[in-house]
Amino acid sequence: MNFILRDLEKIVCVAIFAAMTALGFVNVVVRYLTSYSLASSEELLTNGFLLLTVFGAAIAARTGDHLAVTLLYDLVPAPVRKAILLLATVLSALLLALSAWFCWQLVTNQMSSGIRSYALQIPAWYYSVALPFGFALILIRYLQYARDAFAGRAEPEAANG
Repeated sequence: MNFILRDLEKIVCVAIFAAMTALGFVNVVVRYLTSYSLASSEELLTNGFLLLTVFGAAIAARTGDHLAVTLLYDLVPAPVRKAILLLATVLSALLLALSAWFCWQLVTNQMSSGIRSYALQIPAWYYSVALPFGFALILIRYLQYARDAFAGRAEPEAANG
């Protein structure tokens, strides 16, 4: 159980990537053998890429491999670096919390309006329901990394170069 809690986003990414690979392969084989394409594969793959990106960002957040502009951080002394890290953590946490909230608003809007996907004609919220949880997971992983960075157990991204 500890493995699942520690590596949930990795498990999700592997499952999504495997499903996307299989779907893409099946679509190519069907198109080659029958000259027809699976119309829904584009819709499924596009939404799969979206989910893969969000859950992949959670992996990067936990390991401190997210994008960062480090010019100012690298130029200041260590005590000021802590202040910059604190400010960046607060602003990032706010952004991620708002992203999760707005994605939840998207899901509730899609559910109440009854909007459907363009190819499969399934409720559009089926694709969006994982987004608020993905952003919440990024927030949790980022806060875990920030905790470790403040405690000196992890090197902040800026110091890694």
